[in-house]
Amino acid sequence: MSAPGNRPFTRPHVGAGQADVRTITASDDRATTNAPTARVDDELTVFIIAGEHSGDALGAGLMRELTRRRKGLVRFLGVGGEAMEAEGLTSLFPLGEIAVMGPTAILKALPRLTNRVYRTVAAGQASKPDVIVIVDAPEFTHRVARRLRRKLPYTPIIDYVCPSVWAWRPGRAKVMARFIDHVLALLPFEPDALERLGGPPATYVGHPLVEQRDWIQGLDLDAWSRRLGLDPAKTPLVVLPGSRSSEVERLLPVFQATLAQLRDMGHQFDVLIPAVPHLRARIAEATADWPETVRITEGDEAKFAAFRLARAALAASGTVTLQLGLAGTPMVVAYRVEGIAAHLRFLVQVPSVVLANLVLEENAFPEYLQEDCTPEKLAGALDLILKETPERRAQLEALAKVDQRMQLDTASPSERAADVVMRYASKSPNA
Repeated sequence: MSAPGNRPFTRPHVGAGQADVRTITASDDRATTNAPTARVDDELTVFIIAGEHSGDALGAGLMRELTRRRKGLVRFLGVGGEAMEAEGLTSLFPLGEIAVMGPTAILKALPRLTNRVYRTVAAGQASKPDVIVIVDAPEFTHRVARRLRRKLPYTPIIDYVCPSVWAWRPGRAKVMARFIDHVLALLPFEPDALERLGGPPATYVGHPLVEQRDWIQGLDLDAWSRRLGLDPAKTPLVVLPGSRSSEVERLLPVFQATLAQLRDMGHQFDVLIPAVPHLRARIAEATADWPETVRITEGDEAKFAAFRLARAALAASGTVTLQLGLAGTPMVVAYRVEGIAAHLRFLVQVPSVVLANLVLEENAFPEYLQEDCTPEKLAGALDLILKETPERRAQLEALAKVDQRMQLDTASPSERAADVVMRYASKSPNA
């Protein structure tokens, strides 16, 4: 797909059969027809779709920046959650109706997801947008984007968050180039990976975590240590079993057994578990009989304070490894997936599933997956970074590099993302 300056953008003919906007409520699955609101002169129309809650936060930041630049002359239509709605979006339906993860969950929800795809496409076609932005969740957003490309062939489509084509099913990159004009990448290696795989052009806009760096480093650790009641005679250890109930169920028993092995090695801990609100009660129940004092916290400030205070972390694989990287916390990473996904491991084509390792382009942080995710191996790896060892020093050096690789110039990720969106929107046939 060519850049906007080279692409022959012309206004497509809109026939009498133009689709209506559909509005869906959580309690009523029937669609009601509404005409799009009248367009104001010089108003930018953005059709934006987020498929899960992390994308809702990214979409909201982009919307806020576009509103600032356009001095309010921007209209948002599409699908999002509470954060995007706070920035002016009226979502076609609740985000929770499409925010599903994992092969089994997607299969179960397929009829509902298919229904929502077609309703979103109808609304997007009717809105006559200057630009379409899809945010993460490719299982849903890419299905919408492919259909909108056929119906609105000259309207630019921007994909905010690069799908992990560099990790598995790399053939998806070339397929994306048929309906995606540009990708806004969160990780610095992704633009080169997409180019190598024949995908659409991409710009590294930065991970939203980099905007929190100064705040993370400025936390009052002495105050947080007192607030958490940490025992100076014990080692603070962060335990991160995941943010989904299925992850907690699979990993927390393994992590409990890992700590038991570490106790046998002579370690004494204060255990810190930052938890998402909907899992707090489940984690509290599961850890009630642990011999250590377990402190379960909520909120970003408590989480990053725990990371900064901890000697090390035992973490589920995921974005949290980047958070630990920016906080400077040595880590051991573990993961187990469900049965169907486990059989697809042969498709994975990267040397690590740890995002912090991929940013560094080296396996600095040990990972133990599936049958290797055992208490014996996890305890052995943690023992090495809890002590003053060459392994710990190597991790501390690597953590400094993660910070350097993720940093941008003075522009924020939302500002850099808005640069690309505005550039494409200016070439739109509807502009």
